[in-house]
Amino acid sequence: MKNRNLRKEKIGVVFSNKMDKSVTVAVKWKEKHPIYGKFINKTKKFHVHDEKSECSVGDIVKIMETRPLSKIKRWRLVKIVSRAK
Repeated sequence: MKNRNLRKEKIGVVFSNKMDKSVTVAVKWKEKHPIYGKFINKTKKFHVHDEKSECSVGDIVKIMETRPLSKIKRWRLVKIVSRAK
């Protein structure tokens, strides 16, 4: 039996849910500047497949890398970590 490669998982905040069965998730991380040593906040947005359209703006979600589902979607929703207040 052949093993699958490990898939990347990220945790981020739902930025937009205006699409049908899709959400935009913003993932933040800190990166150290190579010369000055200051930590810089970085953000990247991912288009995520949400089959049941259960996410709302502000939710913290866990996403997983998957095969291409459309032109821009390469991630899918694993679970909602916490709901927006």
